[in-house]
Amino acid sequence: MSWAGFKKSINRANTTLLQKTGQIERTVDHEFTDEEAKFKAYEKECAALQKQSKAYLDGIRGMASAQTRIADSVEIFYNATDKLSDGALAANAYKRALEDLDHSITRELDAPYRTTIMEPVGRLNAHFPTINEHINKRNKKLLDYDAARSKLNKTLAKPGDDPTRLPKAQQEHDEAKEVFDLLNDQLISELPQLLSLRVPYFDPSFEAMIRIQCKFAEEGYEKLSGVQRYFDDSVREDYAAGQLDAQVEAVLQEMRELSICGAA
Repeated sequence: MSWAGFKKSINRANTTLLQKTGQIERTVDHEFTDEEAKFKAYEKECAALQKQSKAYLDGIRGMASAQTRIADSVEIFYNATDKLSDGALAANAYKRALEDLDHSITRELDAPYRTTIMEPVGRLNAHFPTINEHINKRNKKLLDYDAARSKLNKTLAKPGDDPTRLPKAQQEHDEAKEVFDLLNDQLISELPQLLSLRVPYFDPSFEAMIRIQCKFAEEGYEKLSGVQRYFDDSVREDYAAGQLDAQVEAVLQEMRELSICGAA
């Protein structure tokens, strides 16, 4: 930081302190405050959207990976008894279906999801630091303007003997006001425009999200539906009638009756 910049920082800190003690009037701009609040809310939601978008992709990958590991275990269970049984054939088909689904995520979901959703959201968020720099600059110039206005008012109240004091204070005030008004008007004008563009910007990504999710669900249903042919048609009816629960409970009871599962 240059010496001039350091002096400005000290002066602004002093102005802030004097405003807190009521010695310098603080400019209140409700219009800008409202627009800034809307922008901050928008910025927060966009950051959350970026985080959640990544979490969704990570979740899909994690689910596919977990399913594949489950299939590995199931296949081992059934193949350990009879590799040609209906259960073993179903377990093998289940494993192949989930492996295909896992590969399709990498091949058909990962890259499109990044291109159409994560990258656009990331590019949008990349603009926010620059916008915040403009807001911070505007706030600094407001402090300069408030200080210059206070100095001018004090000079008007007590001009003193120096004839150059009032014109100098007036010039400093006018220059500070001009710089502040320029930044303030720009932000008040452009922040609403930025927010109004959010829907057309997100439209393609929103559509892509729906299509990608739909495709993933359809592929999962299609691949896993092929495994159902290894099961008897009555299985679903038995489940609805509560008979499968009874079968499971019966097997558990047989396990409990084994000596190694009984109480010591």
